[in-house]
Amino acid sequence: MLKTMYKHSLNPRSPVAEVMTSSSSRYRPTWDLALDPLMSCKLCLGEFPLEQMTAIHQCQCVFCTLCLKQYVELLIKEGLESAISCPDSACPESGHLQENEIECMVAAESMQRYKRLKFEREVLLDPCRTWCPSSSCQAVCQLSEAGLPLPQLVQCPACSLEFCRACRAIWHRGQACQENMPITSFLPGDTSSIYKSEEGDDAPIKRCPKCKVYIERDEGCAQMMCKNCKHAFCWYCLESLDDDFLLIHYDKGPCRNKLGHSRASVIWHRAQVVGIFAGFGLLLLVASPFLLLATPFVLCCKCKCSKGDDDPLPT
Repeated sequence: MLKTMYKHSLNPRSPVAEVMTSSSSRYRPTWDLALDPLMSCKLCLGEFPLEQMTAIHQCQCVFCTLCLKQYVELLIKEGLESAISCPDSACPESGHLQENEIECMVAAESMQRYKRLKFEREVLLDPCRTWCPSSSCQAVCQLSEAGLPLPQLVQCPACSLEFCRACRAIWHRGQACQENMPITSFLPGDTSSIYKSEEGDDAPIKRCPKCKVYIERDEGCAQMMCKNCKHAFCWYCLESLDDDFLLIHYDKGPCRNKLGHSRASVIWHRAQVVGIFAGFGLLLLVASPFLLLATPFVLCCKCKCSKGDDDPLPT
């Protein structure tokens, strides 16, 4: 009897054996789980199993799915300046995410915003297309060949507005383009009356002094940066602030105390800038003796390597 029961327990077709097999396949020992390969994410530096990682098709760089999704959503939210590139700054292929890859990561609303921003940038970079300057239209207008003399007449196919191709102001036949054309010159109907009383220093819409793109300021300080060309300038007088790291421009002249920040915040900003430059200078001063001591050794090693390359191979 005992012998029969022992044989029955070892029968692989018995129900007890099937239950043991299914449970062992579902719950693996901890030492088996420890053998699963883990991959490191270059963004969060965490280690995750392979099913939680996503590889970019163009460059095959691998990141955890959550980090890559947050990275793409952040770029779309802030506004695209170019194609979404690989998050790895040292990517050997300089890869970019394809549209189908982005669509699998973000929500439908974010995907619509991505396509709209991508289309707007394509129009901006296309020499044969431009936007209608009317704020109530914003249709895409086709331009003639670029070799023709300026100014050129462009007519919007949607609202029939005639404007100049060079300055994008209302068409001025036989007249040269003005350097700072007021924005009320082409806003149609009642839209222009909103800004007529605010032209000048306090106008809510101005043109970038460098690339002539229209910029709207709704809040914030007077230090502006064009999103198109990255040019920093003063909102009131349009003077360049690219080299004014300490914001000395707002200490004198017509823009004095017009920055929009308290005096304490300006002093703190200047202390930070001076501290950064002083830190770099101190680091260079401390490292310069070591660099001078290491230079002869580097030159000797380089000479030995070049001399070894010139030696004939043994026969």
